[in-house]
Amino acid sequence: MYFDARAAKQLQPGEHLTIPDHPGLRLECNATRRTWIYRYKSPLDGRMKQTKIGAWPAMSPAAAIVEWEKLRAARDAGCDVAAEKRAARSLAQAVKEGSLPQAGPYTVRRLCEDYLVGHVERNRALKGAKEVRRMFNTMLGDLAAARPETITRAQAFDLLNSHASIPVQAAKLRSELGAVWDYALDSGRLPEAVPNWWRQIMRGRLRSAGKKIQGKSVGEVKRVLTESEVGELIRWLPNFSRIVADALALYLWTGTHGSEIVSMEAAEISEESDGLWWTIPKAKTKNAKRQGATDLRVPLFGQAEQIVRRRLAVAGDGYLFPSRVGGPTEQKTIQTAVHYHQPYSKTRPEDQRPRLTVTHWAPHDLRRTARTLLASMGCPTEVAESILGHMLPGVQGVYNRHTYDRERHEWLAKLSQKLESLEALR
Repeated sequence: MYFDARAAKQLQPGEHLTIPDHPGLRLECNATRRTWIYRYKSPLDGRMKQTKIGAWPAMSPAAAIVEWEKLRAARDAGCDVAAEKRAARSLAQAVKEGSLPQAGPYTVRRLCEDYLVGHVERNRALKGAKEVRRMFNTMLGDLAAARPETITRAQAFDLLNSHASIPVQAAKLRSELGAVWDYALDSGRLPEAVPNWWRQIMRGRLRSAGKKIQGKSVGEVKRVLTESEVGELIRWLPNFSRIVADALALYLWTGTHGSEIVSMEAAEISEESDGLWWTIPKAKTKNAKRQGATDLRVPLFGQAEQIVRRRLAVAGDGYLFPSRVGGPTEQKTIQTAVHYHQPYSKTRPEDQRPRLTVTHWAPHDLRRTARTLLASMGCPTEVAESILGHMLPGVQGVYNRHTYDRERHEWLAKLSQKLESLEALR
């Protein structure tokens, strides 16, 4: 980041400075102060808006960038951050004065927005919060304009039934709307006598029959590649873009989650006496909210080590899998690329591209394949589970606090040798 403090001091009222590589962040000067501002296009109406971040020099450029990143992430999730800040101030003033604002009817849409801002966006990762917002924006239909206390059991049933053709999404919508009504009842936004129909209707009826490919159901089979398929796939990986090929190789060589791979940062990599290690912060793992969970330590061998060293050389202090718009590459990018190259993919049919010879698999299946290979090699269950980042179940998980670093080092080295031998076979 480049910030010219001298130029900032020389700003005249009405002038501003922009910060390179941080779009929308600027330092504006008026007659009395210099203020950090975030300017953005509203995701709701497309208009340019802005919100204050803090005053300079009390707030340093580094601190302003941290706040800018938070606001930008919220804006990318569909939030109009300036409007939400004004709404929060109005609500706080109303509470202070002992009255709530009466700005039109309190609709289902407004109730869902309160739930998103007051609970989801505070307690869930950005990806999950964006998905909940997308569901509410696209699946509520005419019910969005209704008053929540007037929703009948039949109306709730009809809404979910209208999405019965996509049962997984319908079940998620049912669960989230049940949580919305719980939130509203707990916070006093709805009278206590209002029933939460979402918790009562269509229980057990919204079940997936498994995914379909080319119109044919493939059920709920969990795909595991055979050893010959693993070797063939490794040899085929160079047909993908470099970033996709590298991510897929790391699935096999480390057994880690895709979200952990694409968010890998240079600061997480360390050269130690026994080789290169990747330490995944607990906050990035699936165990982030589980008591007793720790950072996940992953030793790197073979192709995994080569990939990470090559990416470290150009990453500097940033992400090893950076996106073009800033931040890490999305996990969905890897999933989409795999589907695009499947022989049955109809995405952009006019495009000429190589088609996979190992078919009907998704990136997460490679993690399952790595676990299966470890088992076939005789890796003890507790070691294999620790490699995948799973916490041991029951009493064993409570009392066994062994880190398994030495065992992970041993068995991931063996897994690397196994994968390299499969790649060599033809």
